Amino acid sequence: MIPIIPIENVISPNTEAPLAGSNTVSGLKNPPPLSLYIHIPWCVRKCPYCDFNSHENKHNFSEDVYVDALIADLEQATPLVWGRKIRSVFFGGGTPSLFSAAAIDRILSHVRMLTPLEYDAEITLEANPGTADAGNFAGYKQAGVNRLSIGIQSFDDRYLTALGRIHNQEEAIKAAELALATFDSVNLDVMYALPNQSLEDALNDAKRACALNPNHLSFYHLTLEPNTPFHRTPPSLPDDDTSALMQEQIELVLKSNGYEHYETSGFAKPGKQCRHNLNYWTFGDYLGIGAGAHSKLSFHDKIIRQTRHKHPNRYLEHAVKGEAVDHEWIIPREELGFEFMMNALRLTDGVPLSLLVQRTGLSSNALAHQLSEAEKKGLLTQSLDAQNKVLIQPTFMGQRFLNELLQLFL
Repeated sequence: MIPIIPIENVISPNTEAPLAGSNTVSGLKNPPPLSLYIHIPWCVRKCPYCDFNSHENKHNFSEDVYVDALIADLEQATPLVWGRKIRSVFFGGGTPSLFSAAAIDRILSHVRMLTPLEYDAEITLEANPGTADAGNFAGYKQAGVNRLSIGIQSFDDRYLTALGRIHNQEEAIKAAELALATFDSVNLDVMYALPNQSLEDALNDAKRACALNPNHLSFYHLTLEPNTPFHRTPPSLPDDDTSALMQEQIELVLKSNGYEHYETSGFAKPGKQCRHNLNYWTFGDYLGIGAGAHSKLSFHDKIIRQTRHKHPNRYLEHAVKGEAVDHEWIIPREELGFEFMMNALRLTDGVPLSLLVQRTGLSSNALAHQLSEAEKKGLLTQSLDAQNKVLIQPTFMGQRFLNELLQLFL
């Protein structure tokens, strides 16, 4: 069996194309929905599998100084999104739950002052079970956070130890229960294909997650990312066939418990899909602030990407001077089809072809050849939906071999 490669490993070519002389998109009539991502880069301890921009808190960072930088960053970026409503906010990391409720409240207060944040915007904060605190959770809710995402990873101490997590099984359950008692909307992150994990143990984690009954679950296949300790010294992992069987059986367990598989790693109770992630997968816009954060912003004549300075110290130094952005580039027109599909094909129910036109400015037949080839290979289907619009949808095989499907659009 061909190994299942995570979609996060697919890299768009020429991602730092220069602004000058690029062949840009034109004719975007309306900008897509807008989300805000806020990056908190610190954690208690760096996990050996993690390749995110996160840093161990060895030097007692100043929470207030970083919040000052975030506010300055947002103030500088506001003219790019002037007047556009923000539909969702996501605090990611690192470990955002290392920050006090007062800091989160201060950030969100400035978001409300500087942008037209929608009244019912989804506001998510990631939390580590090892930093769960009833007082902080209540404070986050009072500040405006209405969705908590808990990084459980496993409910088994053996695998938590192997993953280098700072919490144990008991703390994982307590953190989940506390979150569920405090927030109406909760996501639990769980991983499978862990070092020396059996199929039975992977399914036990799935059953324990379902028993807690959050409205959203994310199940991720452990991968050995470059520049991580696990990549340099690989642990013993389940083989490809076992990993694929874990994935199939986990999906069946979640389905039997009322969870709909709506995107590659996302499962939700009906009507409880993550709005922030859906905006990513439908090629919506997002403004990212904080160390190493990414942005994708659409204008009538171009779509740009930005990255902030990655290292926290460098970000702090530049943000207060109005120089938070490290790189900015226009997405070349010839890459827009791939960029759109890289996101949209994560959705198991597919997307209407008209969305490609709306979000990229490309014509409806711009990808006709690639779509036809993918259909011939059995990786996607094209059909008419209830509104008589062409629907592009990955097949079961297309979901399993998403990288192979995406290669057709490069």
